[in-house]
Amino acid sequence: MTIGIDIGGTKTAVAGLDPEGRVVERARFATTGPAATLAQLAEIVAGLAGAEASVIGISAGGLGVAQGLITGAPNLPGWDDVPVVDYFQKRFGGRAYLMNDAKACALAEWLYGAGRGCRHLAFLTAGTGMGAGLILDGRLYLGTGNAGEVGHMRLAPTGPLGYGKAGSFEGFCSGGGIGRWAQDYLREQGRSGGFGRERTADVTARDVGEAAAAGDPLARELLGRAGERLGEALAILIDLLGLERIILGSVYVRSQPWLEPGMRRALARETLPGPLALCQILPSALGEAVGNFGAVAVAEYCSGERTARGA
Repeated sequence: MTIGIDIGGTKTAVAGLDPEGRVVERARFATTGPAATLAQLAEIVAGLAGAEASVIGISAGGLGVAQGLITGAPNLPGWDDVPVVDYFQKRFGGRAYLMNDAKACALAEWLYGAGRGCRHLAFLTAGTGMGAGLILDGRLYLGTGNAGEVGHMRLAPTGPLGYGKAGSFEGFCSGGGIGRWAQDYLREQGRSGGFGRERTADVTARDVGEAAAAGDPLARELLGRAGERLGEALAILIDLLGLERIILGSVYVRSQPWLEPGMRRALARETLPGPLALCQILPSALGEAVGNFGAVAVAEYCSGERTARGA
């Protein structure tokens, strides 16, 4: 049986394949500490798999996935050197695979979503942080293990903080970064609140997007500036990697009308015309379900059960 486990900062979900091969969520609960979360997962997986040896794909943040460990994930405090692969293999006797969430989502879009049929694509999370998964020459590219950490790229000497670095791609364009950028913007104007919030410190990227949709000129200006930075970063990826497709998640899906014009201006200014003409830039086709698809995709890809259709 193929099972996918997506361990996120706020929720953990378990998904599987139905008899027709479709990805279906089976359970969801709030993520807590590693011991309690793994115990709850073991109970759910046992109920799904019974005595059958399973192939389990696990998607989570962090940098220790090559060793089968969840560690270094900023949205999973207390999850330090947690041996999840060993835990599930010993518990259920099947095969378990762990992958960084951005790479898992790249596999998901490649196998099931907006990246089907491509041989060269990048998926950018554009969520709380900014990570990427790369499919190059028809396979997932890992490099030395952590390839795709695009959020760490510095786009300017100063700017909103992201990935522990002021002026980083994550600081300018992730959901967390846009929220912090909006807070700084309001404080510079001496405002105690804005974008639908009474307190400046509570403003999020979702608030900015909703304000832009309602016609707020400051929200639209801010997202336009974020779009310019997004285009600058994408230009580097397109020129460097010769991508056929870039798929953007979360913030871009919600705020595309206000991010895209600035993004297109920067792309036209910064990218070589030939590579740019060959690259499509699309929102995620899997939306909020991409984590479930990603975890199942990890199980199928790593076990050799699936490759990209048409790739």
